[in-house]
Amino acid sequence: MMGLNIEEPTTTCNDKNCPFHGHLSVRGRLFDAEVVSDKMRKSVVVKREHTKFVKKYERYEKRTSRLTAHNPPCIDAKVGDKVKIVECRPLSKTKSFVVVGVI
Repeated sequence: MMGLNIEEPTTTCNDKNCPFHGHLSVRGRLFDAEVVSDKMRKSVVVKREHTKFVKKYERYEKRTSRLTAHNPPCIDAKVGDKVKIVECRPLSKTKSFVVVGVI
């Protein structure tokens, strides 16, 4: 992909919402996350850990957020995989990210 240094998957797919083989453009934020659930069709739930500074105690706390991301058939991420997700246009009410690779 242009500007993201991500290799194109070796398998092909005919998904229109695939950033490699379809017409979905990506922009915005890029995260590394872990797949928590893959029970939906063409979607995964990913867990992203980040830190937040607490001013009162002058320390950082760990926080976790869960995001829903589109999982193209050519990538096919499974539970436990570390993946790279990128922001895209809204695909549904909760999906605004797409999986672009397994790390």
